[in-house]
Amino acid sequence: MEAVWSGTWVEDRLGVRLEGAGAPGAPRLEELLGLALRRNPKRAHLLVSRVLGKHVPQSPRAVHAAGYGLGERVRALLDAAGEDPASAVVLGYAETATGLGHCVADGLGAAPYLHSTRRPVAGVEAAGGFEESHSHATSHLLLPEDPKLLAGSGPLVLVDDEFSTGNTVLNTIRDLHARHPRTHYVVVALVDMRSAADRERLSAFAEEIGARVDLLAVASGTVHLPEGVLAKGRALVEEYETAGSASGSDAGDGAAAAAAGAPRVPAARAAGGPAAVRRVALDWPAGVPDGGRHGFTPAHRARLEAALPALARQLADALDEAPGRGGRVLVLGNEELMYAPLRLALALEESGAAAEVRFSTTTRSPVLAVDDPGYAIRTRLVFPAHDAPADGPGDRYAYNVAGAGFDTVVAVVDTHGDTAELHAPDGLLARLAPHAGRVVLAVVPSYTPGADRPGARRDASPDRQEPTTMPEPLRGPAFSSYAAEDVGWLLQDLSGVVLEAPTEEREEAIQAGGAHYAESLPVEYQPSERYQELYRSALAASAARIARAVGTVTETVLAERTPFPVLVSLARAGTPVGVLMRRWAKARHGLDLPHYAVSIVRGRGIDANALRWLAAHHDPADVVFVDGWTGKGAITRELAAALKAHQEQEGGPAFDPDIVVLADPGSCVATYGTREDFLIPSACLNSTVSGLISRTVLRSDLVGPADFHGAKFYRELAGADVSTDFVDTVAACFDEVADAVDAEVKELLAADRTPTWEGWAAVERISEEYGIHDVNLVKPGVGETTRVLLRRVPWKILAQRGAGADLDHVRLLAEQRGVPVEEVDGLPYTCVGLIHPRFTRGATGADGKAVASK
Repeated sequence: MEAVWSGTWVEDRLGVRLEGAGAPGAPRLEELLGLALRRNPKRAHLLVSRVLGKHVPQSPRAVHAAGYGLGERVRALLDAAGEDPASAVVLGYAETATGLGHCVADGLGAAPYLHSTRRPVAGVEAAGGFEESHSHATSHLLLPEDPKLLAGSGPLVLVDDEFSTGNTVLNTIRDLHARHPRTHYVVVALVDMRSAADRERLSAFAEEIGARVDLLAVASGTVHLPEGVLAKGRALVEEYETAGSASGSDAGDGAAAAAAGAPRVPAARAAGGPAAVRRVALDWPAGVPDGGRHGFTPAHRARLEAALPALARQLADALDEAPGRGGRVLVLGNEELMYAPLRLALALEESGAAAEVRFSTTTRSPVLAVDDPGYAIRTRLVFPAHDAPADGPGDRYAYNVAGAGFDTVVAVVDTHGDTAELHAPDGLLARLAPHAGRVVLAVVPSYTPGADRPGARRDASPDRQEPTTMPEPLRGPAFSSYAAEDVGWLLQDLSGVVLEAPTEEREEAIQAGGAHYAESLPVEYQPSERYQELYRSALAASAARIARAVGTVTETVLAERTPFPVLVSLARAGTPVGVLMRRWAKARHGLDLPHYAVSIVRGRGIDANALRWLAAHHDPADVVFVDGWTGKGAITRELAAALKAHQEQEGGPAFDPDIVVLADPGSCVATYGTREDFLIPSACLNSTVSGLISRTVLRSDLVGPADFHGAKFYRELAGADVSTDFVDTVAACFDEVADAVDAEVKELLAADRTPTWEGWAAVERISEEYGIHDVNLVKPGVGETTRVLLRRVPWKILAQRGAGADLDHVRLLAEQRGVPVEEVDGLPYTCVGLIHPRFTRGATGADGKAVASK
């Protein structure tokens, strides 16, 4: 062990200390761990592993051996219990323990491996998920390519780097045991730092579920935390960061080396020459995953083992040094991508191509850096995330790299992370360059389940020169209040941009031609208690009716379009319908249908980048566009025209332009749930029934040529959110309407459903009759009328004479805004909303008289 323990700085200032020791012959806790301070309001201290290969560069042989040895102990435990190791499944935790879990699976030998992930993957449905309560980024997804991977009854081996409370393990077992009960769980960690109460809690939980739970660790003990340590830790972090005593975002060569006796400045940098970035094209074995995000089998392991010597030779060639003279080399992995870089580093170390090889990875964990021998995190490099994370952009970190004396840093990323951000002036590669004689970029192809099927996504080859910038869909809970599996939003998050404007101001700009409606947002309507009660009553009264329409349109799609549709809802009115259609397909047929939400803007078409993303990930023939309802059919026509133009411009397989809707009162489409114009309660509200997402935004200063259209996530409205309640209430009626749906679908499939465009004709008639002369200001149907009252400047409401409760909320909104409701005969809709035509040429004002245009 070094002369000064790398936890003394924290111990001296906060009184945090480690208590306990390993078994006879095992390393002491101080040999395995150092201490640092988190920039995290939930926990002050960070246990910094010296053998994990995350924050502290370490010999890859030592990193792999630590996990491999634990795997051998698991195998011995299972053998003693009379259980076949091949029946086990190993599950590691993202991001820190993804590589450790892999190594445990290596030691166990015959078991497949899976790690949790924070990266949603298009077309892969979650098989579970759980929370890590103390972490700065908590949500974990389980995305096995083979859903049966977690469905067995054999032992489940859960691997984390350290156990502090055991909450994460309890959450995981609780989630998975409810889905697929087992009789044996094995919990594995490098260190077990739980308190006696935490240990008792795990034992009680095991008894509660009637399962055996074993725990294996290299060493065990507890962390002594003095009273008030959280507040003191926060104050200490603030003091050092404010004073600039901590190593900053681009820590320099003055920091101490990470290894005792290592040179403080890399030899190749002593002459002051700039570090060059060289790309190496790895001959990665085809079909072998880059990690365990979707599962990693013993067969994958065998193929990787066979390929590693050749891969090591490729890296050695890239070092441009004779064998044994490669200097000090750091192989740097990337967040969850730990195992592939570790095995590359180990193979390079075993090849003798470098004098010394160390391994570590970047991380999203924010930690204070202090250049002191008694502190575990000496330096940090800060750079922007470069893998389009689902929770949005943010800083990422590489610790103990700056000033550590590395002649070469080999940065290993997957193709998903080989983006423009990686190569940017403030990106990871640029941050590494001042601290090494050379930087080598090695790209491992991202593994995508089902990539061999027609129309599926195919990742670019690892030696491509142009990085991809196509982002992944945004998902809840980071973006929207819907669950991650409910919908992926092909949008960019504009939550930090002020886009709202007063309704009258927006209307004036739109009608005067000075702005497009998609360039700003209306202020979100906050319903009164009386209005909310109307919504609740409407939902209770119409839930079964909506469920029937959902079932009808879904079954029609499955029967006529494709047995495995990819649902693409038009944000945002179509999104609750897409969520419900997905739930119907799962409840009635066991289908996990992909569902995405995209932006379409009247007059400007559908998001072309979203179409490119869909074409790269799915067969366009399987894509079914979904909306909530039709009015006069403007969006129906917009979609068809946009898809035609896209096909003419880009070629390739064509998307089907025939949209499907829940309600088609305008007779504009052939696939629908109903043609009645009735109240769909999701039309009563705005974001609070649509996942807390705003309407979409398309503005040239915010949306570039390679960007998705934008939208905002109104997190601050969570207290009023009813999005999940709405779909849950409707879905609860699925069973009771099933027979009616079957009968209705049978009739529809035999009927002539050719669109008559009756709605469009009625809108043209109304536009002329009321002197408006602009069909865009006539909004037919209950849903569109509600939008007029919530988001535009209404002039008057036309209501079908005798219309009942379906219009209660419309009458209330009209009353609140001082808008007259005029009952008329012969209206093909329940109601029609007329936008105030004040700024339209040749229009009439509120008194019915002509007004001059402005």
